[in-house]
Amino acid sequence: MVIFDRIFTLFTPTDWVALAVFLAGWIGYGYYADRAARSEHGLRGVSAKLRLDWARQMVARDNRITDAALTGNLVTSVSFYANTTIYIIAGLIAVAGTLDRLIEFTQDLPFAKQTTRQILEAKLFLMIGIFIYAYFKFTWALRQYNFLSILIGGAPPNTDAREALEHHARKYAYLSTLAGDEFNSGIRAYYFGFAALAWFAGPGLFVATTLLILAVLWRRDFHSRTLEALRS
Repeated sequence: MVIFDRIFTLFTPTDWVALAVFLAGWIGYGYYADRAARSEHGLRGVSAKLRLDWARQMVARDNRITDAALTGNLVTSVSFYANTTIYIIAGLIAVAGTLDRLIEFTQDLPFAKQTTRQILEAKLFLMIGIFIYAYFKFTWALRQYNFLSILIGGAPPNTDAREALEHHARKYAYLSTLAGDEFNSGIRAYYFGFAALAWFAGPGLFVATTLLILAVLWRRDFHSRTLEALRS
């Protein structure tokens, strides 16, 4: 109980409200964009349909070298983000060892309020937690894309029965969508990592940046030119 009392009194009520807005926005938007019925009308739904089209073309081809190359390109992209996330986490841990200099830096900001070492540590560990979450998402997406390579190698000949080809295509498309969801979750964590960075300057900017990130994500997922191009 003493530990919880210390944690609760560490931040001001305004900070707790800002943190609640941040967590609700991140978790709520993730559900809205990836799981809610609305997601079928956004980039996720359109991409899922295109993945199924790709899978049907894949099982109809005699040679699947093109599909293996495209899947390998996706693996490379996810690997880049996973490796980059490791460097970010290492950098944040290194910053944790220089908190005194960070306190001096934040005190020089005209819009930042006075803070303590414990508060900065809590905010820093929030950012570390965000990027650890992103790392787990990227590495799981990476494994799933590797499983896609296995499905390409194990695809039945295009002379098999149509039902067998359709079953394999749907399995490939579904796994590809799952991998894409994990990758999107990792990218989304990057966006909200920028919002968490704003917390160092104050709860007001923290909330404002969170709302801005939500607006940017919503526009890109549901009202972007890219979405319209994919739909057409």
